[in-house]
Amino acid sequence: MEQQFAGLGVLFIAGFGPITQHTEQSKAFYADALGLPLKPMDGNADYLLTEHGALEGVKHFALWPLAQAAQSCFGRDQWPADLPVPQAWMEFDVADMALATQGLIDRGYRLLIANREEPWGQSVTRLLSPEGLLIGVTFTPWLRD
Repeated sequence: MEQQFAGLGVLFIAGFGPITQHTEQSKAFYADALGLPLKPMDGNADYLLTEHGALEGVKHFALWPLAQAAQSCFGRDQWPADLPVPQAWMEFDVADMALATQGLIDRGYRLLIANREEPWGQSVTRLLSPEGLLIGVTFTPWLRD
C-alpha cells in the first residue's frame, strides 16, 4: 500500500478540484480552454470529472457544484451564510477513518459531517480548512490498490 504519513494517517490525495457556481463557465475554462478530459458523471450532468487514469498524476479531478457540496454536507442546496463559501475541495484518503475523525475532533476542528458513508460508497468526514477549502478525510475503496 502507499506510504502512510504521520498525524491522521494520510495515504494519498484521493481527489481535488474547484467548487463551481456556474457550471458552463467552469466547463468552458477547464474542458474547452485547458483541454482537460472532463465528462459528466452518470446521472449528474453538472458534476464534471476525469475518468480514473485519464489525467496523469491525478486519481480524481472534478468540478463540484456548490449546491451539490452543500447537499453533501448539510442536506440542502444552499451553503450556510455563517460559513465561508469554499472555492475548492480536496480529499485525503486515510488508513483509519475513525482514528482520523477523532484526531480532528481532538485538535478542535469543526466537522461538517463525521465518518458518513456517501451513496457512492465512499466514507467521508468533511470540514473547512483554515484557507476555506472543503476538505474530506476519506476512505475510497475503488482508489486503493
